[in-house]
Amino acid sequence: MPGNATPVWKRDRTKLWCLGPFAISKSAHVCGSTNWKVNPFMSISSDHPVVPILVGDQWLTPGTDSWGEVQNPSTTEVLGRVPFCGVQEVDAAVKAALRAFESWSKVPAPVRASKLFAFKTQLESHFEELARLITQENGKTLEEARGDVRRGIEVVDFACGIAHLSKGESLPQLADNIDSLTMREPIGVCVGITPFNFPAMVPLWMFPLAIACGNSFILKPSEKVPLTAVKMAELALAAGIPPGVLNIIHGGAAAVDALLEHPDVAAISFVGSTRVAEHVYVKGCRHGKRVQAAGGAKNVMIVMPDADPSPTVRAIMGAAYGCAGQRCMAGSILMGIGEAASRVRDRVASAIDQLIIDNSSANPRTEMGPVIDAQARSRIRQLIDHGTEAGARLVRGGSDSIRELGHFVAPTLFDQAHPEMAIAQEEIFGPVLTMLHPRDLDEAIAWTNRGTFGNGAVLFTSNGASARQFTRDIRCGMVGINVGVPAPMAVFAFSGWNRSFFGDLHVQGMEGILFYTRQKIVLSRWDNTYKRVEGW
Repeated sequence: MPGNATPVWKRDRTKLWCLGPFAISKSAHVCGSTNWKVNPFMSISSDHPVVPILVGDQWLTPGTDSWGEVQNPSTTEVLGRVPFCGVQEVDAAVKAALRAFESWSKVPAPVRASKLFAFKTQLESHFEELARLITQENGKTLEEARGDVRRGIEVVDFACGIAHLSKGESLPQLADNIDSLTMREPIGVCVGITPFNFPAMVPLWMFPLAIACGNSFILKPSEKVPLTAVKMAELALAAGIPPGVLNIIHGGAAAVDALLEHPDVAAISFVGSTRVAEHVYVKGCRHGKRVQAAGGAKNVMIVMPDADPSPTVRAIMGAAYGCAGQRCMAGSILMGIGEAASRVRDRVASAIDQLIIDNSSANPRTEMGPVIDAQARSRIRQLIDHGTEAGARLVRGGSDSIRELGHFVAPTLFDQAHPEMAIAQEEIFGPVLTMLHPRDLDEAIAWTNRGTFGNGAVLFTSNGASARQFTRDIRCGMVGINVGVPAPMAVFAFSGWNRSFFGDLHVQGMEGILFYTRQKIVLSRWDNTYKRVEGW
């Protein structure tokens, strides 16, 4: 087959097939390794396609003995086999990114912006394809998958303004015949390590901003959902992003540690669990990297007696059970104040009974899909059992299976829990909502602030004084008033606090621009009559 052919994707209701080769440069070398091979077909068998890595302008299959399976969580069907990369593959990707950085960093910002705009157009043209791919490898509903892609495109749109966003400052005549200016410059090879729960949005939080700023990038997507990342990289190349500016490797801890330790990596962006986020932050900093590491959460929703019941319950349901609870902005603690407690509990229980739970890749009406895999399902069920054993009252759901096929967990509601219980403290990352009963708003705020996380908290009320008190006193980075999920738009930073985030500069917004650039200050004197003056 011709070396410059492009992949052709075909999809039926349950399967993803790759029928053609990925683009391969005829002149490119294969990273100097006889254990590697160009991957023209992305497949060693028709039933289990191999997910390639992208190094420079080549799609490759590493010569590794370590592989994982990409499954459809709704059906457990194997969609592909993903290689677990090690030091060799990481080093090859870094070298390709470093070569690309030398030229890409010198490309004018408006030209870089034009490439990002072309990439945005590609994403929009393949919007539905990406959304359906997400439902297959992640299990979220089609509407949730569309939201995943849509929020990612917002970041690309923001990155298209890089010529304005990266402007410096100037002050003529700072001193006698001396002018001063600042400029922001790219930092080098940047790395993104992303989770399974948002296959499009979280990678798009990272690499569009990084490459818009003039850096090159290596993306290590979750080994559980690599197909969306591969497709987006294909679209980036089609948009004219030069080879090596964006690279992809796959794997687990070995690949992550190799990236953290590599001397030519300048910055690490990470989203995942708090345990791994802390590891990435500590090890990355120890090896001289810039690091932004977003971790877990235990987000709280507080309902006042004066809250409007219907929109409040709709917001609670979306926050607690959207994406099967698998997001760091999930509302997992519900506090009802006074008479609101029983009212909101009964309404949420009734809404749970109406949820359509099904194979999200086959039924577009599905309202809640599965969790990502059997391990996640087992862990969630164990925590549900712990909650029951600790004395919390199970109102809906539980640990029993609700479907024979797929990794499904029943939408679960606990009542009469206490703040000290594990289900009230640990991130469950599943469709489990735990209800607490504080005396008043003051106690609700105090209970929330005692937690170790600091991602999000929301208040439902029609009282401005309550809203103001909550906004001022709550200790977390993202606050919602009558909003179920207070996740900011791309122009603002995703601002976790405490053990929800490690680092100084968050993802998205201007903090993202600052993270992927460094400041240079220039003083100049052109009076042609230089004389030594005291103090200079």
